[in-house]
Amino acid sequence: MKATEKAYIAGFLDGDGSIHIRLKPNESYKFGFQVAPSVIFYQSKKEIRCMRSIKNILKLGYIRTRNDGIVEFIIGDTESMLKIIKLTLPYLRFKKKQALLFREILLQKKNIKNANNFYNLCKKIDSFEKLNYSKKRKQNSIRVKKYLLEKGLLTP
Repeated sequence: MKATEKAYIAGFLDGDGSIHIRLKPNESYKFGFQVAPSVIFYQSKKEIRCMRSIKNILKLGYIRTRNDGIVEFIIGDTESMLKIIKLTLPYLRFKKKQALLFREILLQKKNIKNANNFYNLCKKIDSFEKLNYSKKRKQNSIRVKKYLLEKGLLTP
């Protein structure tokens, strides 16, 4: 990929994108919560060609049209997210801190072996949320710790 394409995609991510990670309660997961990271680009449905063009360049993710007329280009699998961060990191301006911490979280997530590791990851996710404009966030490391203690997975 050309440097100009990487810089263009980074600029798009900086302006009309999101580097996001959240915790979702899910009893089917070993520690009761799912770690849900994603990289998303947003655009009006009128500009879907632009989103398809970026998707074709990256050969990652999928495009979804929301009911409110917004098109999302979503990258949600770990290897693809690590790839997009690696490609754009040198060119990011506004979301560079998020990208660095996001990469660190994704790599740490691969090495979770016990409840304490998971809780430490959740604390790191909390610090990531301070870099974003999250208004509705309900799940955090405090809730995870309470759950892990109640289930006897974590010792006080």
